[in-house]
Amino acid sequence: MNNTATQTPAADNKPRVDLYQKVTDAIVQHLEEGIMPWQKPWKGGDSSFKMPRNHISGKQYNGVNVLLLWGASIKHEYASNTWASFRQWNQQRETIRKCEKGTMVVYYDFLEKEVEGEIKKLPFLKSYIVFNQCQLASYDPEKASNEPVLSLAERLDEGESFLRNVGAVIKHRGNNASYNFAKDEIVMPKIASFVDTDHSTATENYYSTLLHELVHWSGHESRLKRDFGKRFGDHTYAAEELVAEFGAAFLCAELGISREPRKDHANYIANWLTALKNNKYILTTSATAASKAVDYLNSLQPVI
Repeated sequence: MNNTATQTPAADNKPRVDLYQKVTDAIVQHLEEGIMPWQKPWKGGDSSFKMPRNHISGKQYNGVNVLLLWGASIKHEYASNTWASFRQWNQQRETIRKCEKGTMVVYYDFLEKEVEGEIKKLPFLKSYIVFNQCQLASYDPEKASNEPVLSLAERLDEGESFLRNVGAVIKHRGNNASYNFAKDEIVMPKIASFVDTDHSTATENYYSTLLHELVHWSGHESRLKRDFGKRFGDHTYAAEELVAEFGAAFLCAELGISREPRKDHANYIANWLTALKNNKYILTTSATAASKAVDYLNSLQPVI
């Protein structure tokens, strides 16, 4: 499927596309344009920055697809978090507006290959194109149905309940937030230390910071057993920081908690541009690990 509403058949003799590089290049392009797909300021009722969902299955997209779809939503100002492929929209008797371009998403498939005399299933990336609900010819923003929006108090209550059910050891002292792997505890400044900002309340800033540390907490050897890295600057340390950044963004979107953009926005983008350009696998690996962390933390919540 082509990435426009008008489809053309692909040539069979085309060279295989390096999808890891293509995905990385897509996020790098957003970063170079000043768009950080996981740090857009938003309010709790902003549908475009909720977790993206497939229109047919109702399931959330995960991993790097969340970043790809968020990036497209920010760039094109889509007001909906609902997506589907050309065929899926067509099956709903919907048409894409002429000349609209779709957004690439990826998934893992498996190839059977003999390795040292044993047949193993090796994962590899495949891609397809999806379109946002706002790209439909029938889309009318005035008539678009919006999900009920919880009040800030209700959203913060849900966030508090979520954290309580996880059961992490959280201690309040000092002025910096961190996760101590050796002691398996999160250290946070007192909530009174946080202040209201342009896009977030003081309480939201506290919770979004805490969720970042909670994603680190999920990687402990007694839980998901992620390698945290030995020192600032090495590859594994950088990857773990991306896991925490992505995971916190995913959780904030699920819980309706706004995240305030970093004050060192330009330097922060520059640092991740360097990391992504030096390693085409770090993005997909970190985003996948972030989704696993979110799934794990959600598994600790009571079944309703």
